[in-house]
Amino acid sequence: MAQRSSTWWQRNKFCLSGLILILPFIFLYQSMNPKFPDAWGEKTVGEFKITPMPFNMDPPYSHHDEYVKDFLLMFGEGDIKNIRQAYFSLGEAPHKLSKLALDEEGILHGSRHGQHVHAIAPPAISAKDKAWLIIETWQGDVLTQSWDIPQALVTL
Repeated sequence: MAQRSSTWWQRNKFCLSGLILILPFIFLYQSMNPKFPDAWGEKTVGEFKITPMPFNMDPPYSHHDEYVKDFLLMFGEGDIKNIRQAYFSLGEAPHKLSKLALDEEGILHGSRHGQHVHAIAPPAISAKDKAWLIIETWQGDVLTQSWDIPQALVTL
């Protein structure tokens, strides 16, 4: 039997289905045009000149039962082939290399164009915390460098 009066749903379901088809293009545009925060200052660590950049200004998040924050480390000088292992973390003091080597969190990975890292971080970043980079070369030298954390990332 034919319906005599149309309801709001009957009149507008076609428009709503069109909106659902448009939404993926909005998300595609956003993913193709990301907005990153400013990079931190470049510092020298041994033969390397390194500039860290956080992916966002959000607080650390839980990843495999550990709090981490994503960073990109750009190498201006130095050959990354000379690095045996390198770790990036946030905290009051750098973690010991022997402790860091037991887990995959905090280790740099990527290419010569940029190294990505899930930096080990406390659940809340305080003003006393710093960003620590620890590099071990193939010759066994351990190099350490720190960056002050911008006030915008401090959550305590």
